[in-house]
Amino acid sequence: MQSFQPLELHGQAIAGGKFPLVCTPLVGRTLDALMLELATVLPKQPDVLEWRVDFFEAIGDTAAVITAAQVIKQAAGNIPVLFTRRSTIEGGEKIAIDEAQVIAMYTAVCERKCIDLIDYEMANDAANIVRVRTAAKANDIKLVLSYHNFSSTPNLETLATKFLAAEQLGADVAKVAVMPRDPDDVLTLLAATRQASKKLRIPLISVSMGSYGALTRLFGWAFGSSLTFAVGASSSAPGQVPIEDLNAVLAIVRKSMADH
Repeated sequence: MQSFQPLELHGQAIAGGKFPLVCTPLVGRTLDALMLELATVLPKQPDVLEWRVDFFEAIGDTAAVITAAQVIKQAAGNIPVLFTRRSTIEGGEKIAIDEAQVIAMYTAVCERKCIDLIDYEMANDAANIVRVRTAAKANDIKLVLSYHNFSSTPNLETLATKFLAAEQLGADVAKVAVMPRDPDDVLTLLAATRQASKKLRIPLISVSMGSYGALTRLFGWAFGSSLTFAVGASSSAPGQVPIEDLNAVLAIVRKSMADH
């Protein structure tokens, strides 16, 4: 089987090069809610935590965001933290700050080094992508450049272009998440993942969402997706499965593939 690229931090593969990594979202709206989530999620031993800060009610207070990030980071121990403000255009929550304030928040969080990876959408202004990339690189934080489509699955060529664009824009990881309308769309996403895994020099993450797309959360790694999302406490996107179920399936599939 082809050896895919694992996600790395500080020159070391996350979780010893485990493939795929399992990431669970944190979507608490307050620090207390986040602490309760962590108490539920951490015993389930995810490989990565994603803090969806667009759910955080105090997102407009950068000091509060940094404090929460530090609390999460301390509680997480050796588990890396991915920091994400998902825009409303790409399925995120409405927030009370504008993009300039988001960039300022991103920069501050990078400078305080209270996260390990940071996600920013490729659809954003090119100058803002440069700002986020610069802040991340200066502080040894990995940049995930992402594309989300909650209405449909573009064709294979378009998806291939999205993966490539992330690399060209200086991402450390390329992420593409799309919504299927039928099983054929799921196959398109998997084909694009397989194609990109052979061409890109960086790791990639791919997701087909919803009920049809749930298959990609279980088997997408076999086509080259280095990370999959699972529910630890609360879901952050349609089609996420409980981490216990995901781990059970991964164990079965890995064993079956190793046996052949």
